[in-house]
Amino acid sequence: MKEACGVFGIYAPERRVANLTFDGLFALQHRGQESAGMAVSDGDTVMVVKDMGLVATVFDERTLSGLQGHLAIGHTRYSTHGASEWAGAQPVYRPVGRAGFALGHNGNLTNTAELAEKVGMLPGSICTDSDVVAELLARSFPETEDLARALQAVLPIVEGAFTFVLMNSQRLFGVRDPYGFRPLCLGRLGPEEAPEGWVLASESPALSVIGATFVREVEPGELVVIDADGVHSLAIPWLKEVKPRLCIFEFAYIARPDSHLYGMEVHATRCRMGELLAQQAPAEADLVMGVPESGVPAAEGFARASGIPYGQGLVKNRYIGRTFIAPEQKDRADAVRRKLNPLHETIAGKRLVVVDDSIVRGTTQRSVVRMLREAGATEVHLRISSPPWRWPCFYGIDTPSSDELLAANHTVGEIAEILGVDSLAYISVENLKAAIGADGGFCDACFTGDYPTTVPTQTRVMLTRPSETVAYQTALPGV
Repeated sequence: MKEACGVFGIYAPERRVANLTFDGLFALQHRGQESAGMAVSDGDTVMVVKDMGLVATVFDERTLSGLQGHLAIGHTRYSTHGASEWAGAQPVYRPVGRAGFALGHNGNLTNTAELAEKVGMLPGSICTDSDVVAELLARSFPETEDLARALQAVLPIVEGAFTFVLMNSQRLFGVRDPYGFRPLCLGRLGPEEAPEGWVLASESPALSVIGATFVREVEPGELVVIDADGVHSLAIPWLKEVKPRLCIFEFAYIARPDSHLYGMEVHATRCRMGELLAQQAPAEADLVMGVPESGVPAAEGFARASGIPYGQGLVKNRYIGRTFIAPEQKDRADAVRRKLNPLHETIAGKRLVVVDDSIVRGTTQRSVVRMLREAGATEVHLRISSPPWRWPCFYGIDTPSSDELLAANHTVGEIAEILGVDSLAYISVENLKAAIGADGGFCDACFTGDYPTTVPTQTRVMLTRPSETVAYQTALPGV
């Protein structure tokens, strides 16, 4: 029961909130392409519409015209557990209180089994960890009769990564876990002196696309409440104080380049990754090219720092989604050739530096290198703008075990041979953080094995030296 998605929420009494939610989700489509949904309230009822498919597939003008109200939340999802089915689509709805409430989740909980047992949910009855949280909130309603109080009671016992947007018939809520693993920002509709509405979104471009002004990032551990009285925060009695640990892979791959995280524009940080990578691992070549699209800014930076000309060597079919977030390995492999095609005249006879954002399973890189060789490239030097991914993510990215991680089981030299490149180099963790340049903390467990929280016990493989692989078990907070 793991998902990492895009969430959106809006409170705007004089606007067509369903249409604005559609536009906001469309801007967050890169975060999930399996299902989409929204919940809308007119003050008396909460209506939920969700289905499998892209945002534009699930919603059309006819559907949106039937969703009237002043308040809405939206969700776009991909499943990281492999299963892709309607039961996992969100928002999750529970018919408690005046008109029920709806919940959308970005992240992954690490104590789902414990929470499910607490409310008596059988393993086979759980679709997602979001269902478990919704059930916990619904169970606390008889005592609180208020979603805000229910959140204050339930959130302290929820562990792992979570950014929630929630709504009942009258109020919109947004919350980030104390570590702030996943992003959430607040925007304003209309002028500052007379706001016409308020917006919550996983990333800032979802604000821009609907004409909202970015106000600030929701703080880690903050519960934001939006209603007729405006925006205010409620205290959560967290069980312990922790330092923020925003997922560093948001900068390397997940977030849109025009997003702002920790006050930094993502595109600029990716360019700096390429610049530092060129200094760290230079190569003699005729052309620098990026793997579209998240590898392109780093390639531009690499070319600028190295003095090697930058060029476009691959054309992307813009109607194909991200291969990394396809749920099955075969789907990812088949999608690469449908998505990318080489420019033969640009590539033929050239020594290439190819810059990509990451190597997870190696599927994309193997296909790309093969295409470049077939197009006439004489040398291919692969440069990666994130460190080797050796550890599984338990906070919402699709790496459930180290068996699927190429760098967890092979040395850099072995990976180069597997991918068929002339040389391979990754940016260091230190240079990655230097490129971002933000003051806030990061979760880099996928690169270092330093987990901020207790994670589920399972065997994980860590490459400790180029010639040695060690396997062991842990359920400790950090390694």
